[in-house]
Amino acid sequence: MNLPAIQAVLRERNMDAWLFYDHHHRDPIAYRILGIPAGLMVTRRWFYVIPAKGEPVKLVHKIESGHLDTLPGSKLQYAGWQELFDQVKAMLSNFRDIAMQYSPNNLVFYVSLVDGGTLEMIRGLGKNVVSSGDLVAQFEATWTEEQIKTHFAARDAIDSITAAAFKEIGRRVRNGGTTESDIQHWFMEAFARENLITDDPPIVAVNANSGNPHYEPQEKTSAPIRQGDFVLLDVWAKKNTPDAVYYDITWTGSV
Repeated sequence: MNLPAIQAVLRERNMDAWLFYDHHHRDPIAYRILGIPAGLMVTRRWFYVIPAKGEPVKLVHKIESGHLDTLPGSKLQYAGWQELFDQVKAMLSNFRDIAMQYSPNNLVFYVSLVDGGTLEMIRGLGKNVVSSGDLVAQFEATWTEEQIKTHFAARDAIDSITAAAFKEIGRRVRNGGTTESDIQHWFMEAFARENLITDDPPIVAVNANSGNPHYEPQEKTSAPIRQGDFVLLDVWAKKNTPDAVYYDITWTGSV
């Protein structure tokens, strides 16, 4: 977390503070921006406020009192709901315009992660809750130079693999045939050779299957690929390196 940079932007935008809140990992943005381990077991609510000026304040449950110890700032603790309310009121007493992971009318739903009840609680304290969307864009969505390099490296590898996939489809069709699932497996082997990883295998969809945006070929039911067929390849992956960025591309062609 780059605390001085965050505070400088808060001052530029005339925001008094940025309030982070989570329960059971509902807000992954908070973990990434603050640098909290993603695998941390969180069974109680926590709050962390970064003021435009001054020291941050963290509020944690007494059962999980050490959860935010890696972050700078003073620490408050609570046990019951009334104590939680009182401590939130105290930690926000000097602020009015407070950014949270909220989007008016849920227009940017990737950012709108704070639940309605918590928004009611903060507003009930007389606070003006504003969207943290622009802050998230700057401190979470902006790529570093190294991330840009990983994106381009993934692009070069995936474009080459996808071009080779069409040639492989043609070769197999001329020599006995192939299926959507077979080509999907071929992609995953190619990914491994190029040190690429993906959350799901690429989509290989033939003819009518290409009209289903979330089609997934299954081993036993995947369609055969024949001469003259229309083939869609939806491919995404990233380099298997820290903080790498995905490259995602869709190609179509006829066999």
